[in-house]
Amino acid sequence: MAAKSKPDGGVVETIKTVVYALLIAGAFRTLFFQPFWIPSESMKDTLLIGDFLFVNKMAYGYSKYSCPFAICPISGRIFASEPERGDVVVFRHPVNGTDFIKRLIGLPGDTIQMTDGILSINGEVVPQTPDGVFEEVMEAQGPMANRPRCENGPVGEGGLCTKTRTVETLPGGSTHAVLNIDTNGYGDNTDVFTVPEGRYFFMGDNRDNSQDSRYSQAAGGVGFVPAEYLIGRADRIIFSAAGRRLFYFWTWRADRFFKAVE
Repeated sequence: MAAKSKPDGGVVETIKTVVYALLIAGAFRTLFFQPFWIPSESMKDTLLIGDFLFVNKMAYGYSKYSCPFAICPISGRIFASEPERGDVVVFRHPVNGTDFIKRLIGLPGDTIQMTDGILSINGEVVPQTPDGVFEEVMEAQGPMANRPRCENGPVGEGGLCTKTRTVETLPGGSTHAVLNIDTNGYGDNTDVFTVPEGRYFFMGDNRDNSQDSRYSQAAGGVGFVPAEYLIGRADRIIFSAAGRRLFYFWTWRADRFFKAVE
């Protein structure tokens, strides 16, 4: 005679399945991809406040900041491939421990300088091509209700906020848009930075609204970022919400679903 199944057997199996699924999802997230929601305007117009993306943690191999399990190194980094100039990278701030996202501009050994808002790498001016104007409405953006800074001066609520946009071409051919707000802004003229071995130099695409490697860690910037603090590369926006909450679906930007990060 066949044994009778227990009445609660189906419930137990369902619970086991859910638990296993959560464990697998957690391991997948920890080892391979990390979700990231853009909170600020420092990477406009490449990344907008409310963009939701997954960071590819396999892009550069693992360190203690990209893989907290015991199987990962407790110091240093095991590179799968070297970061490339122009990559958009999530990294751990070397001082305050928060996650930042910026564009990789300087590799170990590079010299970096800004002069009148124009970038030079290893003594060569990085070419910029005019690319019109970036426009947005002056209104609260994202969970922190940030309001954008505008090149066209003070703009009232609901007004049109503009920034000059140019396309920058880095050595090696990588291109991306950069925005301008100020003329002779604080970060538009710098000394020459020499990137130390094992460290990287990052900048935001919204050049006048980014605390990046142009600013020392003592001044609230990120300074030179050690290799082991890199978490991964941002490759693609999954979706984007212009409102205060991720799941306010009526504020989703349909044109940014599965948009490549360039």
